Amino acid sequence: MASVVWLEEVGKEDLSIVGGKGASLGEMINIGVPVPGGFAVTAQAFREFINKAGIAKKLFEALNVDVNQEAQLLKAEETAKRLIMSAKVPADIEKAIKSRYNELCEREGEAVFVAVRSSATAEDLPDASFAGQQETYLNVRGADDVFNSVRKCWASLYGARAIFYRAEQGFEHDKVNLSAIVQKMVDSEKSGVMFSSQPSTGEPLVVIEAAWGLGESVVSGSVSPDNYVVDRAKKSVVSKLIAAKEIMIIRDPKTQKTVTVTVPAEKREAVVMNDTELVELARYAEILEEHYGIPQDIEWGVEKGKIYILQSRPITTISKAKAVSETAASGNILVSGLGASPGSATGIVKVISSGKDLDKIKQGDIMVTKMTMPDMVPGMRRAGAIVTDEGGMACHAAIVSRELGCPAVVGTKKATEFLKDGMEITVDGRRGMVYEGRVAATEKPAVAAATQVAVSKPVTATEIKVNISEPDRAGAAAATLADGVGLLRIEHMILGLGKTPNWYIKNGKTDVYIDELVKSVKTVADAFYPRPVWVRTLDAPTDEFRAMEGGEGEPLEHNPMLGWRGIRRDLTETEHFRLEVRAFKKLHELGATNVGIMLPMVQHVKELRAAKEIMMDEGLDLEKIDVGIMVETPGAALTIEDFIEEGLDFVSFGTNDLTQYTLAVDRNNENVAGLYTEMHPGVIKLIEYVVERCNEAGVTTSICGQAGSYPEMAKRLVEIGITSISANIDAVATVRETVARAEKILMLKALRERN
Repeated sequence: MASVVWLEEVGKEDLSIVGGKGASLGEMINIGVPVPGGFAVTAQAFREFINKAGIAKKLFEALNVDVNQEAQLLKAEETAKRLIMSAKVPADIEKAIKSRYNELCEREGEAVFVAVRSSATAEDLPDASFAGQQETYLNVRGADDVFNSVRKCWASLYGARAIFYRAEQGFEHDKVNLSAIVQKMVDSEKSGVMFSSQPSTGEPLVVIEAAWGLGESVVSGSVSPDNYVVDRAKKSVVSKLIAAKEIMIIRDPKTQKTVTVTVPAEKREAVVMNDTELVELARYAEILEEHYGIPQDIEWGVEKGKIYILQSRPITTISKAKAVSETAASGNILVSGLGASPGSATGIVKVISSGKDLDKIKQGDIMVTKMTMPDMVPGMRRAGAIVTDEGGMACHAAIVSRELGCPAVVGTKKATEFLKDGMEITVDGRRGMVYEGRVAATEKPAVAAATQVAVSKPVTATEIKVNISEPDRAGAAAATLADGVGLLRIEHMILGLGKTPNWYIKNGKTDVYIDELVKSVKTVADAFYPRPVWVRTLDAPTDEFRAMEGGEGEPLEHNPMLGWRGIRRDLTETEHFRLEVRAFKKLHELGATNVGIMLPMVQHVKELRAAKEIMMDEGLDLEKIDVGIMVETPGAALTIEDFIEEGLDFVSFGTNDLTQYTLAVDRNNENVAGLYTEMHPGVIKLIEYVVERCNEAGVTTSICGQAGSYPEMAKRLVEIGITSISANIDAVATVRETVARAEKILMLKALRERN
C-alpha cells in the first residue's frame, strides 16, 4: 500500500488503511455526492514512521500510566508528542505527502488551501469511535505546511484526552493507528451539521443545524446554531428555531489564517438557510442513510451557493440511551434551550467553568456550564443532567449526553448567569426546559430512548442478535431489543483484568479469576434473560498477552493470528480452559441458564470432542447448556457434517477470519488489504454449504463477524436460510429492517411462483 492514496481510490472496505473518516469520504465521492477532493496519508505510513524512527517501544511504554492521575496523563502526552515531533520521518513518506499535495494543486489549477484532518483506525474494534479525539488543521497551504500539519495530526493521537478515552474504553494504544486526510478546503459562507434521522428517537426527520462561516463553530459548541427540521416524507421544512449567533469562524482575507470574529449585527439573528437549501440538504441526508444502511451524522458547508458534504459517520446515540424518566413538567421556567438529550432529572446546580471544577459534581447533581469539553466527561458521567449556555444538537455536550443517557438542554445562552450553585432545578431534556425546584409532574415509566423507537420493531423469522465487546455495554445492547447475544468476547474481560490467566493459576488465585468471569458474564446474561447469550471462550493472540502481568513467557509468533489462539490454546493450556468451564458451571448454578459456550478457531472435529470431554470431566451437564463452534476456517466449514455427527447445538460464522483464511489475505497487511471482501463468492459458498447442512440437521446457524452488520450481507444470509444474524449495537435496528424486507420479498416471490 502506498504512503498516500487519492480519496476516490478508497471506500468502506478500507477502514484499516484510511480510518473511518477517509473511508467515508472515498465512499461518498464514488456514489456522486459533492465531496471536496483530496488524499489520505495512510495509517500504514504512520506505523512505518514510528517503526523506522525507532520510537515505537518508547512511545507505547510512555502511555502505560494511570489516566486518572492528571500529572501522569499530562506527562504521557508530553513524552509521546515530543517523540513524534522530534523523530525523523522517512524521506519517501515526506516526499510522497508533498508530491501529492502539489498534484492536488495541479488538479485544481491553483495553490489550494486544504484541511488536514485526523482519521483514527483500530484493529478489530467495531464499536470504537474516535471522533473529536484528534486535531484538525484548517486553511493550510504549501507543501511544507501540509507535511507539518500531518505530523501534528500524528502527534494529536497522543493528546491527553485521546489517551484517556482509549484507556477508559479498553482500547490498546498500539492497536490504534492514524490516517491523515488532506482535503481541499471549502471556504464556507455558512455551514453546519445534520442528522439524517432524529438523533434521540430515530424518527425520519432530518435535523439541520447551521451557522455563519466554517462548521467548526457548530461542532465545537462555541456558537448556538439555527435549528431546522425537515420531514423526509413530505420534503418540507416543519420547524425553524433561529438562534442569536454571536461568533463565526472564517479565513481572514488578509492573513489567510483561521480566525474567530464577531458576527455582523445584521446577520446575528438572520435566518442562515432558505427552504430550498434545507430540502436539498435533506435529500443528501436521505441518500447517505440509504447508502450506508444506518442513520448518519453529516457535516456540510455552502460556498458560493454550492453545497458540499464534508463528512458522514453513523449516529451512535439512537440505541445507546440509558433508562430515563419522561416528565410532563410544568412550573416556573428559569431558562430554556434545545432539548438535546431526552429524559428529565431533578438535582442541585453545580456551575462548572473548567475541568478543574469537576470535583464539585456529586452523583445526581446538575452540571451547568458554558459548554462542555472532552476533559469534563468524568463529571458528566456523575451528573443527573447537563445544561449549557452554547451549543446545538451536534455539540460535545449533546453527543456525550445522548451516549450517557443523561438529560441535556443546550444553547440556553444564560444558564450560567441565572442558575447558581446550590439551587434545586428540574431539567426536561426533551422539551428543552429548565424549571425551578422539583416540579409537579406525572411520571411515565422509565424507558430507554432507544426502546421508544424499537417497540415497533418489525417481526422477523430470522433472529437478530447483538455483539458485545464489554459487559458494561449490556444495557445499551439490551435497549436494542435484540433477540439475544450472538457474541460476547471473554478475552476482552481478561484483558481488562491486566493479568493473564496463568498469573492467577501460578499465584493460587483461581477462585478470584473464576469470580471475575462469572461477574462479567452474568451482567450480560441478566440483562438478556431468558434470551440466549453465547460466550466465546478465550481467543486472544499471544501478542496481546505478552504485555500483561504474567505474560512474560508468551511465545514470539511471526503471525499470531495464525498461531496459538482459540481452541488450540484451550486444549494445550487445559488448566486455564477448566477455569473457564468452572465459570460456566457456576453461572448455570446461579440461574444464568441462558449462557451458551462458543469455541473459537476450530478446524477439526477432534477439537470439539476433546473440549466436550473436559466439560463433562468438570461436571458440566451438556444436556442443559448449549455448546457450539465458530466457523472461521475453511477446514471447519468443509467438514461441518463431522461436527454435526459429533453433536453440537449451534455454529456461528466469524467472517473476519473466515474471509482472510479463505482468500489468503491478511486483513491487516496494507499490501493486500484491498483484496479482502466478505462478499467474495468463495466465502459465500462456504457459508451456504454450512447453513444447508445445519438446516437439514436442525442445528442453529448464526453470524457474528463484522459482515453481519452490513445490510447487503444480511440480505444474502436471509436468502441462504441462516437462523440468526448478530450485529454490532449500532447496526441492530438497520439489520432488522433489512432482514424483514428480505423475508417479505422471499415470501412474495414464493407466493407468485405458487400462483
